[in-house]
Amino acid sequence: MADSEPTHDNPRNTRNLPAVVPQGEVMRPVAENWLTRAIRTLFGWKPGSVRDDLQVVLDASTPDEVGFSAIERTMLRNILSLHERRIADVMVHRADIVAVKRDIPLGELMGLFESAAHSRLVVYNETLDDPEGIVHIRDLLAFMTARARVLDTAKAKRKKALPAGLDLRAVDLALPLSEANIIRKLLFVPPSMRAIDLLAQMQASRIHLALVVDEYGGTDGLVSIEDIVEQIVGEIDDEHDSDEPPAIVRQPDNSFIADARASLDDVRSVIGEEFVTGEAGEEVETLGGYLVTHVGRLPVRGEVISGPGNFEIEVLDADPRRVKRLRIATRKERPAPRTQRESRRREASSDTGTPPQANDNTSPPPGDGAGSQ
Repeated sequence: MADSEPTHDNPRNTRNLPAVVPQGEVMRPVAENWLTRAIRTLFGWKPGSVRDDLQVVLDASTPDEVGFSAIERTMLRNILSLHERRIADVMVHRADIVAVKRDIPLGELMGLFESAAHSRLVVYNETLDDPEGIVHIRDLLAFMTARARVLDTAKAKRKKALPAGLDLRAVDLALPLSEANIIRKLLFVPPSMRAIDLLAQMQASRIHLALVVDEYGGTDGLVSIEDIVEQIVGEIDDEHDSDEPPAIVRQPDNSFIADARASLDDVRSVIGEEFVTGEAGEEVETLGGYLVTHVGRLPVRGEVISGPGNFEIEVLDADPRRVKRLRIATRKERPAPRTQRESRRREASSDTGTPPQANDNTSPPPGDGAGSQ
């Protein structure tokens, strides 16, 4: 609010909000809500913290008391929680990063932009742990437009004018990306960095994509300015975002086809509370993470894994880095394997016509077995 704006008009009823006076003291309501006092006492908050006061007011009051709409209250809570949110909480994990090699032909790059539905892609040298920068689709279009533009002298010699003065045949789609000189810089941040600090850094540097690196310098994830803003305003879908199918779908045979990235909470809500993951699911959030923890390795395509409980999980799709699609079904009860002695008895009974003994656990007759006298 500007200094010249009047402060005596208060169209909204904000008497329950603390106000900061020039001397640095906090003015408080004459009579605090009893719930506010109880929460302050419970968490040991000291008088004078505007952040804590605002959090208490948002939690303990009704919309009519503070004058904020439901959307405003939600955004205010998100802003307050963003103070403690780390990059590791908002980043796209390494397995989900769409990246290109620096020598990719421009024609293939155009196709990848179309299929990935991203405006920026990470560029790396040999592996993703050796990043070089980012390429923006606007820079690619600007480069192609500059190459396709026909000079005025060439236009005068042509009998038929080119549309918009562009000759796209002049663009070499086999040209490597590295030779186009359109690779931009990107930021490198640790996963422990606060999201709000990265937001300020992105605004100052005008670089809206950051690669998250671990303590050894390897690529851990990717975060964009949109990922951080969504922590405040919620999910942002544009005209290119398609409606994704549900992460887990029930099949006609009562089995389930699930994305390995589906959260365990979503899986339990669809399958039921009998899908108990136990200790293996305590440290992970996704179905694929549980499967890797449960098995102790990365399962391969076609593998059927027993558990949890009376369920079994079949890996429908996977690559050397992660599992992608899974099938969950109730494990069928298989008959107990026959012992060698029971097999012999059944064969003998079929030859003599005498029925086999009903119970294989009966004591052997005298003289049969190593322990007989």
